[in-house]
Amino acid sequence: MARPVTHAHTALVLIDLQRWIVDRPWRPVGGAAVADACGRLREHFAAADSALVVLVRHVRADGADGGLAAAANRPVPGFAVRADEYAVVKHGLDAFEGTGLHEGLRRAAVMEVVLAGLATAYGVEATAATAVRLGYEVTVVPDASASESDAQHHEALDRLVALGVRVRTVDSLVGS
Repeated sequence: MARPVTHAHTALVLIDLQRWIVDRPWRPVGGAAVADACGRLREHFAAADSALVVLVRHVRADGADGGLAAAANRPVPGFAVRADEYAVVKHGLDAFEGTGLHEGLRRAAVMEVVLAGLATAYGVEATAATAVRLGYEVTVVPDASASESDAQHHEALDRLVALGVRVRTVDSLVGS
């Protein structure tokens, strides 16, 4: 039986739910399905007073993509940052690299991170691997993430499991 994720000292980290990324072709489910699953997770974790929700967005460091205000870089509908959430802007794959995410999680006494979003083999995997190295307990939600192919998605999950990352479905985390 899987160890339950407790909301005390836990952060839900949702990665790259912005228009240009969500609209790309993803597998095993499409970007809209990933966003819907992430929305379910967000509502569940937001309802737990002791959980932190972190929304991560990618923009190019050189501003060539128009920056945060560019239409393509805006979050998909329903994913604007709420007052009680933590926003992170990253310039590479890893949400920890150069962002202050680790410091923010430590200030909030977070010991466990639950990761979902796009893409499994890119931002999710890079962030999960760093989280493991930093000493967090890490869970990745496979039905709230996707990659460029089924094989790439499953291979990334296998690599993460080999690092000690737990893999849990949305339903197992929020209840059906």
